[in-house]
Amino acid sequence: MKYTVLFFVSLLAGCTSQQFQDVFVPPTTDAPVVAAAVPAPPLVETLDPTPPPPPPRGARTVAQFDTTTAEDRAAAVAAPEPAGETKLGTTIATLGSSADPGIWLKTPLVSTLVPGRVEFKGKSINLELLPSGGAEGSGSQISLPAMRLLDAPLTGFLDLTVYKD
Repeated sequence: MKYTVLFFVSLLAGCTSQQFQDVFVPPTTDAPVVAAAVPAPPLVETLDPTPPPPPPRGARTVAQFDTTTAEDRAAAVAAPEPAGETKLGTTIATLGSSADPGIWLKTPLVSTLVPGRVEFKGKSINLELLPSGGAEGSGSQISLPAMRLLDAPLTGFLDLTVYKD
């Protein structure tokens, strides 16, 4: 296995960027594009009836990947209603897929999509708690916009306290 990986790495190392792109990007055709009869499902199931759009195809910066609106961000940082919320516990989270829009946490602490809140180093945001399907204690993934609202390092491991509404 090790030699197979080394072979492919050395093979690709000799490629120009155009040759590399030709290998991994399918060629375009002049055939007309036909819209699918069934819309594609959202990348992340959401409680918001109008979730943010996915990032643009050529997104490269953090700001380009964060497609949340000012209203989304304001709702996320609004003071929580502590009455009725339940502390689920703590989890270690890392950055989730930046292609999945919205303010969310994928965690094994929930089994269904529910509204919730997380705390990190004195900051608190409201977000959607999504089931990760992982085993208890397996860790969580948090969205890029949520990390930005928490002023968290994008490459770090976040120790989060999680609450559900």
